Amino acid sequence: MAERNFVKLTFLKLDSAWRRRATEDRAEDKREFAAACLDFAEDGFLKTYSLVGTRGDADLMVRTVSPSLDAIHDLHVVLNQSGLMRWATIPYSYLAMTKPSPYTPPEETSPLAPRQGSESRFHIVYPMWKKREWYLLPAEERMRIMRGHIDVGRRHPTIEINTAYSYGLDDQEFLVSFDADDPGEFLDLVHELRGTESSAYTESETPIFTCISASVERALAALDGEAVAVTPTLT
Repeated sequence: MAERNFVKLTFLKLDSAWRRRATEDRAEDKREFAAACLDFAEDGFLKTYSLVGTRGDADLMVRTVSPSLDAIHDLHVVLNQSGLMRWATIPYSYLAMTKPSPYTPPEETSPLAPRQGSESRFHIVYPMWKKREWYLLPAEERMRIMRGHIDVGRRHPTIEINTAYSYGLDDQEFLVSFDADDPGEFLDLVHELRGTESSAYTESETPIFTCISASVERALAALDGEAVAVTPTLT
């Protein structure tokens, strides 16, 4: 993938009336949705996550990463044609772009394009804004403050951070996400970060989503408890 990539997170909420539809109708809705996801994943990065049991205002998240914003647009056009989307709303949607962090040494910088095969059990994500005072600090002062922030993160090596930038692209300034296998360890990391100097310059970092990694079939099955096997249908 290209050095810099667009990141798109789309959160879906299903109307409860959808679960009262006939089993075969729900199955067809899910097959159409899954086929579009799997087709995109043939050549691009796409992962799905279930939020059933972790949020009350979202059931499913689709995470895509692509050097082309047109490809992400085309995917969502096709998703909108699926029967499932007739019963879904999008309560949250975030767009960002990857680029190297000015505060992280090159050897510690996360890949700007995530690997399709890399997988943690949970993906925890939130939009973030810094206070304007942060940007008025001299560059050397910001670097000093961020070194303390980074040192805390190093004490939790099993937590992998993914930071993308939304300046001018979406409402938030950053789209921050973490890959973790143990939510308790992530809780401890965030608790510790609250005491850092950098935390004083945070304007907002909500809502926070704890997303459970799942194949598209399993994420869709969590919506109504009915599993459907799906294969890509390339045209």
